[in-house]
Amino acid sequence: MAQQQLLAGSAFFAETPADVLALIAASGETKNLQRGDVLFSEGDTPESMYIVLSGRIAIAIGNQPIDGRESVLALMERGDLFGELALLDNGKRSAMARAIEPSSLLQIPYSIVRQQLQLNPTMLWGVTKLLAMRLRIMDEVLSDSVFLDVTGRTAKRLLELSSGKDEFVLPITQEELAGMVGASRERVNKAIASFIRLGWLEQHDRRYRILMRQKLEIRAS
Repeated sequence: MAQQQLLAGSAFFAETPADVLALIAASGETKNLQRGDVLFSEGDTPESMYIVLSGRIAIAIGNQPIDGRESVLALMERGDLFGELALLDNGKRSAMARAIEPSSLLQIPYSIVRQQLQLNPTMLWGVTKLLAMRLRIMDEVLSDSVFLDVTGRTAKRLLELSSGKDEFVLPITQEELAGMVGASRERVNKAIASFIRLGWLEQHDRRYRILMRQKLEIRAS
């Protein structure tokens, strides 16, 4: 029942009847990952989509042959659905997915979803909503890359990861934060050091305390 409720909370399944949701949830298989486990890689041939039951999954693209760095496109948390793109275009995986902490997922076969989409065309409104959300997010990421420098993007990502709290533990490593910002770890650390020097932020290992949220918000805009 809990898995069905999580599916119902996803934009993808927003227009799916309850009995169909129950069928889809029952067809899923729980998959448990440890930190660092790779769920799938860019270029893989997919057969399933996923919804996060617990933990966090990083969606990333890399340039391993050049310098080994990667860009973290998104962090998927409880209730987030991902891996649906290839269901719609029969393509390969466009990014990789890696657990950044112990995580549990519901793995849903494409076959059952395709079958139900054919039987229940109104479900496609939910698919459309999710695609619109994805486009809006990518527009924002593109805007950030054009109009915000590394310091501004670092401020924005820290605010997002704080989830509105003034004291929080960074849920990712500095390297992963750099991947989210789209810059080197050194440049991101330099930005954080500047926030500390200005008195906007305190840091002790992975524990952060925001002292001047408004200043960070202005810097992130």
